[in-house]
Amino acid sequence: MMAYLLRRLLYAVPILLGVNLLTFALFFMVNTPDDMARAHLGAKHVTADAIRQWKVERGYDKPLFFNAGAPGVGKVTDTVFYSKSVRMLVLDFGVSDDGRSIGAEIRQRAGPSLMIALPTFVVGLLVNITCALLLVFFRATWLDFWGAVACVALMSISSLFYIIAGQFFMSKLWHWFPISGFAFGVDGLRFLFLPVLIGVLYGIGGGVRWYRTLFLEEIAREYVRTARAKGLSERLILFRHVLRNGLIPILTGVVVVIPTLFMGSLIMESFFGIPGLGSYTIDAINAQDFAVVRAMVFIGSVLYIVGLVLTDLSYVWADPRVRLQS
Repeated sequence: MMAYLLRRLLYAVPILLGVNLLTFALFFMVNTPDDMARAHLGAKHVTADAIRQWKVERGYDKPLFFNAGAPGVGKVTDTVFYSKSVRMLVLDFGVSDDGRSIGAEIRQRAGPSLMIALPTFVVGLLVNITCALLLVFFRATWLDFWGAVACVALMSISSLFYIIAGQFFMSKLWHWFPISGFAFGVDGLRFLFLPVLIGVLYGIGGGVRWYRTLFLEEIAREYVRTARAKGLSERLILFRHVLRNGLIPILTGVVVVIPTLFMGSLIMESFFGIPGLGSYTIDAINAQDFAVVRAMVFIGSVLYIVGLVLTDLSYVWADPRVRLQS
C-alpha cells in the first residue's frame, strides 16, 4: 500500500510540472509581459519607463525560461518560469499582480466555496441515489417512464436558467431568500439555501439518470436472481445487494469530485456574490492576472490527482476483492 502511494506521488511531480509548463506557455503566447503591463496600467499611451518599472516590481523583467546572462544554475532559476511556476511545487504561490498574497486569498476564500459546494454535493448525492432507486423499484411503470422523461428535460436546461429563475421567483418575487450576498456564522445560512437548492436541482437530471442506468445493469445480474430465488424482498435486494455492488462505479464519480469542491463554482459564486475561489478565478481571468490563474490551475491539478488516489483506495474499502499492486 505504501509503495503504491509513494509511486503515485512520484508520478504526480512530472504531471504537475507539465501542467505548469503548458499553462505558462499558453498564457504568454496570448499576452507578453509588455501586454500585461499595459493592461494593468490602464492607460492608452503608457511610457516605456512605466512598463519597465511595472515588470521589475512584479518579476516579469527576467527571461521566460533561460537566462543566458546568469551564472551557474541561475541560468534556469533566475527566470520567470522558475520564480512564478516551479516554486508552486512547494506551495509558494507568491503574490498577485495587484500585490496581494495569493496563498492568503486562497485560505480565506476556500471556506465560502466549501460552504456552498459541500452541502450541494452531499444533499445532491443522497437525492440522486434515492430517486434512482425509487425509479428502479418501480421500473417499467408510468412512474419510471415519466421520471426518465423528467430527467432528460432537466438535463436539457442550462444552469443559467435555474439561477436566473430561482433568483427571480424565490428572491425577487416571493422574497424567500436574499438574491445575493454572503456572511459568516449562523446569519450567513440564509444566503446558502438558494444556491444549494439550485445546485441540487440542476444536478438531479444527470445524476438520477446515471444512477438509474447503473442500478438497472446491476439488477439484471445473476446474484439478483439468486437472491429472489431465496425469497428476499425487492426492497432488501435493492438496498443490501444492488446498492452495495454499485459502489465501485459510484465511488469513481464521487471521490474524484470531493477534492474539486475546494475550487468552488465559477457561475454560482459569480451570480450570488459569494467571495469564494470560483469568483476569485473569474476576477483573475477578467483582470488578466496570470499569477492567480496559474495558481488556481495548479491547485486544480493537485486536487484532481488526490481524487484519483482516493478513488483507488476507496475501491479496496468497497470491494475486498480489489487489491492495489505495490
